[in-house]
Amino acid sequence: MLYDIEIFPESLKNMPPKMLTPEPHIHPTSRIAKSRLGEYTDIGPNCTLVETLFDDYSYAAGDVSIIYSQVGKFCSIASHVRINPGNHPMERPTQHHFTYRRRQYGFASNDDEAFFQWRSDHYCVIGHDVWIGHGAIVMPGVKVGTGAVIGSGAVVTKDVNPYEIVAGVPARPIKRRFSPEISEKLLAIAWWDWERKTLEERFADFLNLDIFIAKYYKK
Repeated sequence: MLYDIEIFPESLKNMPPKMLTPEPHIHPTSRIAKSRLGEYTDIGPNCTLVETLFDDYSYAAGDVSIIYSQVGKFCSIASHVRINPGNHPMERPTQHHFTYRRRQYGFASNDDEAFFQWRSDHYCVIGHDVWIGHGAIVMPGVKVGTGAVIGSGAVVTKDVNPYEIVAGVPARPIKRRFSPEISEKLLAIAWWDWERKTLEERFADFLNLDIFIAKYYKK
């Protein structure tokens, strides 16, 4: 026997649809520290952002962890993505964090600030309009170009070019979204920097690439 379930729990039935505003939308189960969020951003459930710039219109679907990173505008980050996972000191006799989180274990009155500085110095930079698929990992210090796509489950260990699609472990280029000529034109248009009013006025043009480039690319 099969049961028809329209919605569960019932409390969701009368919940109004989510409407984003200039003020960031942050799910109450998420945790954010020392970070800056842009307008119309959306942080889903159980996300963690630490020392991160998360720019306008970008969203994290849920269970996303981002530390020491810069995420551009209009980025689409699927669930369970990890950007800049923490490294351990493999060159020491032990990799365990008691050697740098010393205070927790009572080995010293101060933590290893030099090690944490090394972590924060290996910043990840995600360009604009980047799509990162479910469960992907972007390793410390990696730069992902504007318009790129990271396949689900990929482990990105090297920089990704603008409008390039990469996948696999380690991630390798699969193909380009567009030709180099079209990519260069989109980068020149830089539509992600348009003001809200301009986006609203030109919204319909985003639905057709040829029309979009013909109208807004200036040599």
